[in-house]
Amino acid sequence: MSKVFASITTSVDGYVTGPGDGPGKGLGEGGERLHYWVFGGPWSYDEEPTGKPGPVEQEWLDSVVGRMGAAVAGRNMYEAAGHWGDTNPWGVPCFIVTHRTEEQPDGDDFVFLDGLTEAIERARQAAGDKDVSLGGGADVIRQALELGLVDNLSIVIAPLILGGGKRLFEGFTQDIELEHQGVRQSQYATIIDYAVTRS
Repeated sequence: MSKVFASITTSVDGYVTGPGDGPGKGLGEGGERLHYWVFGGPWSYDEEPTGKPGPVEQEWLDSVVGRMGAAVAGRNMYEAAGHWGDTNPWGVPCFIVTHRTEEQPDGDDFVFLDGLTEAIERARQAAGDKDVSLGGGADVIRQALELGLVDNLSIVIAPLILGGGKRLFEGFTQDIELEHQGVRQSQYATIIDYAVTRS
């Protein structure tokens, strides 16, 4: 059976976006620095990033993409990313969790579903013997953890302090345990992989 793995980037002080995130500024004010690791260094909202991940980051990304059979993301992430240009960026079935399913876009790049549990179940079916990648935002990952739907969690810590924005574990109430699976270190990120266990 496929596993559900979630991954997200956070600042040292626990923010996954800076303040004022949304379309055009998906990572909020100053949040571009969260993803320096993705693009091999500085970039800004004003122009398309052109850099590439470093070797440590690329190896980790390759391992994630290699096991991905389907993806699930939240509506806020979908909107903040500008619908990824209305083209599925992963090349695997992608399910968007939203209460506004009547706004289902044309084509089959994205499937809108009202309910995280249903979205993950549909993604598991679509993934076959591969795994389900649970992207952001923070709300979707937090809810999935609270519902016991996540098998593996990777947290990418960017070496910065944002001081405000959205936190991954804001209001988190569940008692879960994390089993350390490994760590990778580079100039722009510390990537920590965990298996999620329940108490």
